[in-house]
Amino acid sequence: MKDVYFGELPFLKYEHEVSLCIYSPDGSSFTAALDDGNINVYATSSWEQTWILTGHGQRVNSVAYSPNGDRIVSGSNDTTVRVWDVARGDCLYIFIGHTGRVYNVIYSPQGNVVASRAGGGTVRLWDLDSGECRSVISGHQVEILSVAYSPQGDQIVSGDSDKAVRLWDVETGECRQTMVGHTKDVKRVLFSPKGDYIASASYDNTVRLWNVGSGSSRNISNNHNGSVRGLKYLSKQNQVASCSGDSTIRLWHAETGVHCRTLSGHSGSVWNISYSPEADHFVSCGDDGMRLWDAKSGACLRVLDGYNNSVYDVTFSPQGDQIASCGTDGPVRLWDVNTGECQYVLTGHNGAVYMVSYSPQGNQVASAGMDGTVRLWNVGTGACEHTLTGHSDLVLRIVYSPNGNQIASASYDMTVRLWDVKTGICSHIFIGHQNYVTRVVYSPRGDQIASASYNDKTVRLWDRESGECRHTLVGNKMESSAIAYSPRGNLIVSWSDAGEAMLWDVETGDCLWSLEHDGLTQGVGDTLPHPFMWMSPDVDSFIGGYGDGSVGVWDVIKEGDQHRVHMRWMSSNGQLTVKDACVQDVQGLNDFNKRLLKQRGATGEPSVRLLEASKRVMRMGSVVSKLKASSFNKDVLNPPSASPAISFMTISGQQAEQATDAEILEN
Repeated sequence: MKDVYFGELPFLKYEHEVSLCIYSPDGSSFTAALDDGNINVYATSSWEQTWILTGHGQRVNSVAYSPNGDRIVSGSNDTTVRVWDVARGDCLYIFIGHTGRVYNVIYSPQGNVVASRAGGGTVRLWDLDSGECRSVISGHQVEILSVAYSPQGDQIVSGDSDKAVRLWDVETGECRQTMVGHTKDVKRVLFSPKGDYIASASYDNTVRLWNVGSGSSRNISNNHNGSVRGLKYLSKQNQVASCSGDSTIRLWHAETGVHCRTLSGHSGSVWNISYSPEADHFVSCGDDGMRLWDAKSGACLRVLDGYNNSVYDVTFSPQGDQIASCGTDGPVRLWDVNTGECQYVLTGHNGAVYMVSYSPQGNQVASAGMDGTVRLWNVGTGACEHTLTGHSDLVLRIVYSPNGNQIASASYDMTVRLWDVKTGICSHIFIGHQNYVTRVVYSPRGDQIASASYNDKTVRLWDRESGECRHTLVGNKMESSAIAYSPRGNLIVSWSDAGEAMLWDVETGDCLWSLEHDGLTQGVGDTLPHPFMWMSPDVDSFIGGYGDGSVGVWDVIKEGDQHRVHMRWMSSNGQLTVKDACVQDVQGLNDFNKRLLKQRGATGEPSVRLLEASKRVMRMGSVVSKLKASSFNKDVLNPPSASPAISFMTISGQQAEQATDAEILEN
């Protein structure tokens, strides 16, 4: 019966369950791992069993061949990783260090390092030359479900049960990027052959493609996944920094709105950020403490330990050598920037402290909190110079006058008080608000003070010398989360994180512009965040953050006696908004984009052929420019009609370069 074929091959039969099987890179070897801990190796030329690799005491969950096929690595429920010689069947290394079951093992592309993923949210990198553990990737707070090496071997991507995709530096073990957007666990991740994209598969029934350089996905949100807590503008790099309840800090290009970077590390809400005077560092505070970051690289330089609870506020000294912080546990702490050591623990407040502020000269720190007092501290000695008493309820905000001689405080007792810094004497009490006063700011010249009440929805402008209320600004329908004077002091904005803003003329008290609440965003109902600021002393442009996690920049343009407010950019939810829009006879769409429009709820059938320019078509040429500009610009004084239309939300500049297959021809 020579050369007879029966149409099938014999099978391999085992007494125990087969957990997985794998071919060697050249196909000459085949391995089957079993539930009893044994690993069976076969020569595929004859399918004879060459080795039974024994040593694991429990189920083998993962095996992988080295790139040249001469070694096998295995991971087991017994918490160990073992490396085997394929030719001799010997166990070369037993790696011990994981405390949970090892679910996944992979070789680096160079074959000199093995990565192992275990229960408990850790990945260990093992050096095959020394047999030592090179580093431990332990930034995940939840279970890691998948890991993969980049083709270059310098990065590892992981997917976890927190719905995130994370990119790690193999050399340092630091998290480079966190990519969010999946709504359920990420069960599988892998790099593209060139290493420029990452694909992730999730239990939310989607596969997402991520740009490794930007960390962005075509259908992923650039928004925070929680309310925006604080904003800062860095003129040196023309960059906006935002922090959020989603535990991240995001950096944006101020001109275009391109999302530059997401900084991860905090495990809870991030309440505030502060840049050093030289703009080379910034510090962040949150529910889990404080972190010092390198502004250029985005690397976390150190964690400032000392708090057991939330840190609400943090700020650099004007000289940049010291950091002041406060939080729920009461004391104010002063930190040495160079060493990261806590220089002083300033005790005296009874209860949480909500805000700290350096005097313009940097020789004093003011603090305010739940006990209704304001305390002034000497930064050189840590001594309390004055305790300012008089408020009958908690003090939420304090601010020094521009010359540093005076300090204003806003309280839940519905008043604003002005204090002399040298004597500690209260010079004025501003009465008029009908509910909690949650915001207070000085005008740039220091001759006027603005205050806002979260619940009575008014802004009041006070004369500093006389104490008289010059204007009561009414018209806000939502609670004000922030107020701020323009750099020249002639304008003031009241801002709500729920989607409402109003621009006022300081001299007349007239409302020059308003952005109505559109019902798409929800306020966070918290008086601590201050998600608004003017960007620069030279330009009337402001930054605002919303409760839905989005961030935007607006330009105020004066034309004669009128002021026009133009939206420069707004971070988006990243999805194409075309629900119920008619795309009947739209031309130039490829099959990919036809499917995309249908998935997003568009109606009608696009044209299957190009029509002459004179034929009726839907004009969609602006789409390309919007994609490549990475933002949508609109004149908020002249909004478009409410008729159904196709609108394209912003994506990053890198995404736009990759979006040529989505370009639509203009008639």
